[in-house]
Amino acid sequence: MDPRGSTPYGGDVLRRDHWLKQIHRLDPEQDFLEIYRISSFHEFPWDTVQSLGFALYRTYAVPSVGRLLAQTGEFAARPQKRYDDTVLILDAILEHGFDSDQGREALRRMNRMHRHYPISNEDFRYVLSTFVVVPKRWLDAYGWRRYTDHELRAATLYFRTLGQHMGIRDIPETFAEFEALLDAYEREHFRFDQGGRSVSDATLDLFQSWYPGAAGRLMRRASVCLLDDELREAFGYAAPSAALSALVQGGLRLRGRVVRMLPSRREPLYARQGPNIRGYKDGYRLAELGTFPGGGCPVPHAEPNDPAAH
Repeated sequence: MDPRGSTPYGGDVLRRDHWLKQIHRLDPEQDFLEIYRISSFHEFPWDTVQSLGFALYRTYAVPSVGRLLAQTGEFAARPQKRYDDTVLILDAILEHGFDSDQGREALRRMNRMHRHYPISNEDFRYVLSTFVVVPKRWLDAYGWRRYTDHELRAATLYFRTLGQHMGIRDIPETFAEFEALLDAYEREHFRFDQGGRSVSDATLDLFQSWYPGAAGRLMRRASVCLLDDELREAFGYAAPSAALSALVQGGLRLRGRVVRMLPSRREPLYARQGPNIRGYKDGYRLAELGTFPGGGCPVPHAEPNDPAAH
């Protein structure tokens, strides 16, 4: 910190409760998008990315989901692109909003991909429920603080709205309903399937690839330590040692305590700015992200990248 009080978080120091006060000035029923943006980009940027990644990862243990993802071949052939595209599409919707040009383009891209596959409404609802429930549980366990009721209601309404734009039917109204849906669906459907296991292996291999040598192998083992028993057993992984699990989970809790002592982040940190987004060094266009079953990308590649997508 320099003598004037500037920090790596930008500008003058903000009190740790700066954004929380702003959140509580807003109405979660009307201002859910702004509240969820503040939570995701200012209060919990790292935790949001990690928890949403684990939310999607959980879905592979449902055989109808894991098997379909394995059959597309995307995880085996292009795991980094699959990760990047998912993060960038979801990030664009949140950053720019449902009614913006970028948000509508991201929604179109996502919905067009999904229409090519036989995905049931029940599986769609379950995947949506992971986006609502898993981040809350992650913050309860590892965050520098928990979601407030305002934030939890805003996050619930944000993903309800996302689900409506995806054409999902019978979406739960409240967090409690989303949580009950997730727990019941997993009790009924979690089981071993080779397709789900192969997608899980490819995802863990990707995590490992982000770190050199022994550090990457340790990161892969550490990731398994964060799986609950039901999820781990559905993938057929052996239980990690109690010592390693305690070290990994304790390290995440320690990180939360350290972050709690830092000032509030003045500038937003978007998921697209994360170090693990590695496939678009020269930029990207939202219309070119994702898969194009049955044909190539329809966007003329001679055109320059759209800076608004960055």
